[in-house]
Amino acid sequence: MKIEIIAVGSELLTPDFQDTNSLFLTRRLNDLGFAVSRRTIVGDRPEEIIRTIASARPGGDLIVFSGGLGPTGDDVTRDAVAESLGRRLVFRPDILAGIEERFARRGRAMPESNRRQALIVEGAEVLDNRYGTAPGLWIEEGPTRFVLLPGPPREFEGVFEEHVRPRLAAWRRGFGSRRILRTTGFTESEVEDRIAGLYPRSADLHLTVLASPGQIDLYIASFSERSEDEASAGAEALASALRERLGDAIYGETPDPLENVVAGLLKEAGKTVAAAESCTGGLLAHRLTNVPGSSSYFLEGFVAYGNAAKSRDLGVPAGLIAVYGAVSAPVAEAMARGARERAGSDFAVGITGIAGPSGGTSDKPVGLVFIALAGPGPSVTARQLFFGQREFVKFQSSQKALDMLRRALLDAF
Repeated sequence: MKIEIIAVGSELLTPDFQDTNSLFLTRRLNDLGFAVSRRTIVGDRPEEIIRTIASARPGGDLIVFSGGLGPTGDDVTRDAVAESLGRRLVFRPDILAGIEERFARRGRAMPESNRRQALIVEGAEVLDNRYGTAPGLWIEEGPTRFVLLPGPPREFEGVFEEHVRPRLAAWRRGFGSRRILRTTGFTESEVEDRIAGLYPRSADLHLTVLASPGQIDLYIASFSERSEDEASAGAEALASALRERLGDAIYGETPDPLENVVAGLLKEAGKTVAAAESCTGGLLAHRLTNVPGSSSYFLEGFVAYGNAAKSRDLGVPAGLIAVYGAVSAPVAEAMARGARERAGSDFAVGITGIAGPSGGTSDKPVGLVFIALAGPGPSVTARQLFFGQREFVKFQSSQKALDMLRRALLDAF
């Protein structure tokens, strides 16, 4: 089956918005054993949408639209699809009555602009949207099915699950299974060297490696025409081989970020942690406390940005800073020890570095960061040189600190 996704919205062509609907839809289609042949993002211009439809129609079995069904003048998906199919837009009083009732339940009068959402493509089947005001549409034109879904993710997902997925399940051509392995501590090339020879040659098994600051994710997708068990077995066989090659660099096998994994280990071990931060400016504490229930393991955070604060709040000797500099292993270690003593925690992390873009020297360039972990055993210190913009240096520093804590907790079990 040839399936295409067309995401409509000029905002999706800017760096400020992501097309999350297409990701959700692709995942759900894969679960049903379908593969997406193409995904396209197009702006709110009828002529561009019409041109995209024309390129998608030859041989297309299913074309799913996301967005452009709202009440404003730039919501033109209905208009473009109608023109492409040579059909009229038909006003539906029953849809308008439902929209008016929805506003009335909230004690508000319906704005006149919402009348646009009662227009449907002639011959379309209406897909009820109980999550918003824009109904979805199902249109059949020869061998091609057109599905128009509202753009807000809650509405998109709700209408798909209730009205579209059951229809597609009846056309199921096979079964899909996925795995995700999330790693940290390796570069993309290091991961590539370790997994050499494991890329599958079968068309029914896929491995994708995606790099982001501080971590490398490996995505496995397996398909079977016969059974879900067979698809799962194929995915698991590849995942097992990857686990053997990557070892404890794999920090999780769910979409959860590293701080969630560390939080789980802290809770399981009944341990506590404190943070002493300079260049990260409290980012580590933010990530640790962004997990629900963090009060059970996070005791205290110190943002000691200046040298005086490092001495006053964490007890770092001024002489140590004078000899080694604020960005040094001894200072990071002293920050970690000071935070642990003052908070009374089982573990504490000290981070000091140069986030940039200025402040570096030939001996201590921008991106140089020292991270120390103090705990019940010997302290551990890492010297890192991170590349990228300021926010990348800060994030990767916090990622490395979390990974050091994760590994210490794993050793404690």
